[in-house]
Amino acid sequence: MSLGVDWDRPMWPPESARTAAGWQPWLYRVERFLPGVLLAVASGVSVGVGGHDGRWWTVTGALIAGTALWVLGTVVFAPARLRERPAFALLTFLGVLGLGSALEVRDISYVIFMIYAFLSAMRLRPTWLAFAALAMTSLLINTLGNGGPVHALKERPGVWITIIVVQTAAIGGGGLLSAAVARQNEERRRMLDELAAAQAENEGLQRQLLSQAREAGVLDERQRLAQEIHDTLAQGFTGIITQLEAAALAKDEPAEWQRHLDSATALARENLTAARRSVHALHPEHLDSATLPEALAGVAARWSARTGVPAGVTTTGVARPLHPEIESTVLRVTQEALSNVDKHAAAGRVGLTLSYMDEEVTLDVRDDGAGFVPGPGPGFGLPGMRRRVQRLAGTLHVESEPGGGTAISAVLPAVPAPPEASA
Repeated sequence: MSLGVDWDRPMWPPESARTAAGWQPWLYRVERFLPGVLLAVASGVSVGVGGHDGRWWTVTGALIAGTALWVLGTVVFAPARLRERPAFALLTFLGVLGLGSALEVRDISYVIFMIYAFLSAMRLRPTWLAFAALAMTSLLINTLGNGGPVHALKERPGVWITIIVVQTAAIGGGGLLSAAVARQNEERRRMLDELAAAQAENEGLQRQLLSQAREAGVLDERQRLAQEIHDTLAQGFTGIITQLEAAALAKDEPAEWQRHLDSATALARENLTAARRSVHALHPEHLDSATLPEALAGVAARWSARTGVPAGVTTTGVARPLHPEIESTVLRVTQEALSNVDKHAAAGRVGLTLSYMDEEVTLDVRDDGAGFVPGPGPGFGLPGMRRRVQRLAGTLHVESEPGGGTAISAVLPAVPAPPEASA
């Protein structure tokens, strides 16, 4: 963003641009009442100097009254939108310059009021007109007390032209710089507003995505439970009933009767364990009192103790609290991946890597087991993991080959935890 010159804008920034540049409301009031204050100060100095007769004060008083009315009508009480119109700004300047010059001719003290003509000139546009107005103001301010422009320029043209050029360039250059800074700040404020709006929209989309993911997760859990009831619990109950019926038929054979009864008891215990495992999987209580890396380490340690397969956990990047749905999904993918290793891989070792990055969090699970040919299958494990991850705008990649082990990589957006969740 450069400080370029806009030759069609006034040097003195409009109120909207000054607001963007950090001006306070009281500065607006100072600016609007400044010509009146300068007129009053100049009149006070003139009275203090004295030496004027009644006739002089009659003419000067009329000029002061006319100037005051002009200032009230074009500066103090004029609406901001009207004051910033090019034609009205030019009319205001001409009135201030003409009345101020007439007062300065009467008394050099009114050069104090003429200072406002510089500010009034800086409101003009295009820029060449503003520079011309500044040069005219400088000419009159500096020469009216020295016999007027014609006399002053005739006597010492080089001195007065140098003064006028330097003064015009300094004031005009400062005005252009002020306008450019105000324009830059206005553009920066607009960009920040657009960024804030985009961020708010993005946060809204994230909340909507997470809400939809939560609803889909409920349906997913119902499907998982239905499949486990069909594949595990229902078959177990069928086996129990079969063993009890067989025991009823073998009641005259104590040994056979006892064998069927023991089988039914064992099946009942297995079903009870499976039911507890299903309920246990409904809520990731490991995250209730631990961070995500700690929860993954605990899951891996308990899995290793149960299966006898070493499972190491590595965390890279700066760990930070993420949205509960993100952390829950990472934990679920870990549990499902380890369950698959236990059921199918016959692995000797498993490695888990949790990586925190600026915009993403990644979970990699690798084993040195039997491997397989990736593709659609009848199981719930990989499809279920993929659905979980995709619901949160993530991706799941599976790399495997027979005898070459398996690598599962889940990539999820690193949505930060809401304040109430991370407090």
